[in-house]
Amino acid sequence: MTIAAPEHDIHDLTEHHVRRRELAAFLRSRRERVTPEQVGLPRGTRRRTPGLRREEVAQLSAVGITWYTWIEQARAAHVSAQVLDAVARALLLDPAERAHLFALAGAGDPRTESECTVAAKSAIKVVERLAPYPATVQNARYDILHANRPFAQVFGDPMDLPPDDRNCLWLLTTSARWQRDFLDRDEMLRDLIAKYRAGMAEHMAEPLWKRRLERLLAVSEEFRELWERHEVAPMSPHVKQYRHAVVGLIRLEHRTMWLAPQTPAHRVVAYVPADEESEERLERLAELAGEQGAG
Repeated sequence: MTIAAPEHDIHDLTEHHVRRRELAAFLRSRRERVTPEQVGLPRGTRRRTPGLRREEVAQLSAVGITWYTWIEQARAAHVSAQVLDAVARALLLDPAERAHLFALAGAGDPRTESECTVAAKSAIKVVERLAPYPATVQNARYDILHANRPFAQVFGDPMDLPPDDRNCLWLLTTSARWQRDFLDRDEMLRDLIAKYRAGMAEHMAEPLWKRRLERLLAVSEEFRELWERHEVAPMSPHVKQYRHAVVGLIRLEHRTMWLAPQTPAHRVVAYVPADEESEERLERLAELAGEQGAG
């Protein structure tokens, strides 16, 4: 008697097979593009293959010829980050090609040690145009790359902090102001930790993600306890309640817009008033800022 596989398992297997085929085709195309001379190999007189042979890629990357052949034949079930790194270097992949290789293999890139920490000018313009609504440019780790003036007025200016502290997860965990004035701070922290864990699944080998996590684990017992729950959560809009010292309670709906599909991707995070009273209070803050600037 034959037992049919669950539908979700069939879908997962199909997606995995498609990824393996795409990975194989991508490697073949890159191998055929690289000439022997580019990697210091003699061309010889009997070469019929455009670019490099499989055995040459295997030799250059110190990978077994059988294993590399299986990868190009879409027969390798899992390819380690170390093998991908070696093959990427052997095939002279540029940063975009390297990122594509690791994405197809579903692996984190161990050499992703740095990324641009400056928001693009176009993203900054978007954030500034959202005033009087608070808004920021963030990366996938919730680092704040730029904040507009309303954000600084409501939550404090992150640019006054050391670069490593300009992070929403860090501020929710360690900032006395955020702990005091976010009325639903405990729920927000648990939700953000769950989102960070979900996001980190695609970046397990990346030093910046691991360093952020290790720093938080070292500084906060509360964070450690919540992290050990292994909860995950998707990106979704929700309402934050914030008590401002001047204008009082502000209820803000959290909205996210990704700016690019590639890694590292940045996003605009806007805090839109959830009711008329909150909108009026944000406008009042803008008026106060204008009066202070005029003075």
